[in-house]
Amino acid sequence: MQATTKYDDIIHLPHHVSKTRPQMPITDRAAQFSPFAALTGHEDAIKETARLTNQRIELAEDEKHLLNEKMLMLMENVQSHPWVRITHFQEDGRKEGGAYICTENRIKKIDPYNQCLIMENGLHILLEDISDITLMASE
Repeated sequence: MQATTKYDDIIHLPHHVSKTRPQMPITDRAAQFSPFAALTGHEDAIKETARLTNQRIELAEDEKHLLNEKMLMLMENVQSHPWVRITHFQEDGRKEGGAYICTENRIKKIDPYNQCLIMENGLHILLEDISDITLMASE
């Protein structure tokens, strides 16, 4: 004698398919079983925390002196719009620290009021953020 279960009466019935409603696409059916994202943005927050930034470097006195000499030379030649490579610190907009960036372009002018260099591409670089200046050969 075969054992009976409470589903024996329906276990062998054919699968029901609606005649009036279209069948859900497989991709939508699979999506309903995807994990629930209770902490929306949690993964992005973890990635942001793991992203590394650098701290601003304090220049030594001899490096400051050399940088001042380069700046004076730049001020004397600013009318010729020299092509330069500026290494400068850029603050990170999201967390403490930032990154050192090398920018190559022509100097448009030096703004003594705002204490910045204005490059021909429109970039403003604060003088206090500059760690090195290299005068390049004209392009």
